[in-house]
Amino acid sequence: MNVIAPPPASALRTEFRRNLVRHTSKSFDWDAFPGSRGYPELQRAQMRYIGAGGSPKVNEAGLLKPEHFTLSLIHKPVGNFAACHSHEVEESFLVISGVLTVGWERDGEVVEVRLGPKDMILNAADIGHGFRNDGIEPVLMSISVDAGHPLPPVYLFHPKNTEPTLARAFGAQPGKTLPHDPEGTHPLQQVMAPYVIRHAEQPVLRDAAGFLRQVYVGPGGVASATCRKELLTVPAGLGVQPYVRAVEDAFMVLEGSLTVGWDQDGEQVQATLGPRDLLLTPAGRLHWFRNDSLAPASVWHVVGQPGGETVAFRAA
Repeated sequence: MNVIAPPPASALRTEFRRNLVRHTSKSFDWDAFPGSRGYPELQRAQMRYIGAGGSPKVNEAGLLKPEHFTLSLIHKPVGNFAACHSHEVEESFLVISGVLTVGWERDGEVVEVRLGPKDMILNAADIGHGFRNDGIEPVLMSISVDAGHPLPPVYLFHPKNTEPTLARAFGAQPGKTLPHDPEGTHPLQQVMAPYVIRHAEQPVLRDAAGFLRQVYVGPGGVASATCRKELLTVPAGLGVQPYVRAVEDAFMVLEGSLTVGWDQDGEQVQATLGPRDLLLTPAGRLHWFRNDSLAPASVWHVVGQPGGETVAFRAA
């Protein structure tokens, strides 16, 4: 029997496939963070997409190479917490499902904020912070560290050397936990306030091309000198013409579906992303997106540079 072999994939198609990650092709890793070993209350699972995101497992097969940011998913079971720690860089938590409690610590005092779906906090560099699931369902969240190769976290109140109740409270002494209050007068409340984004309260901007954006990190959102992060809503049937950036960007679909593609020298490659699928496009690559479905698509968009949008999008 004669078998007709498919034509070899072009260099563009090969690179495109390498930069597209299907959620269903990944697995959650319950041993991503050595500091959690032996402490059931600290257990969480990580799914790595771009870089290792604070885990030492930087050589995992299929891991996309980070440049200006990492991106991963975290599953946090009910009742578990992450010990208070700090990073030398900024780190964002975007809640996808569930309710997450995040605490910032300073001098034995802690301010806690509860985040629901599509809420975000950008944890400032060198600020002690931890998170806890006090809800009734697991939390799924996206974590993005704003450096390609962040240093390991510095633990401040870990169960290995901290009384369990104090560790769970992120280092807050009894009576020293305050709720997040954007209008609060406590110095730590004032420090935290500009770093919290409520999805329901964030202004919705209409791009000239017709899609909607909510700026989470960047002008109009949390000020940052590293990356820009936005939540895009792409209406059914809407697409943009190919564009190019001087830095990398990533799309992760949260709801619905989005068709994404690259163009080069008359060749076009494309794929449709579903929930939790991701495409990382390197700097200098001509790319585009389009919603071919019958419902709006909700898309988390991370760009490897700070400041406002530099692309003048045009509807396709």
